[in-house]
Amino acid sequence: MENITTSDKNILRKKLFGKISVLVLIGTVIGAIGGYIYYIQVGCVSGTCAITSSPWMSTAWGGAFGYLIFDLFTKKESPKEN
Repeated sequence: MENITTSDKNILRKKLFGKISVLVLIGTVIGAIGGYIYYIQVGCVSGTCAITSSPWMSTAWGGAFGYLIFDLFTKKESPKEN
């Protein structure tokens, strides 16, 4: 079995999770919870509403909106000039 050093683990972690900020992750979770609450409180009586007829769709769209809103508050890296 290979021994993975701490630096290898850090490199792997940065490659996997380096692009995702904690703020965006929190926003996605909050949005998903909000989407589910919207489904519970408002929902769709007839079942023909595309977004609110299913709890899965409401949760997914809420997570997407949460991601987009919280992504506005993350700092973007400016391109480096030579």
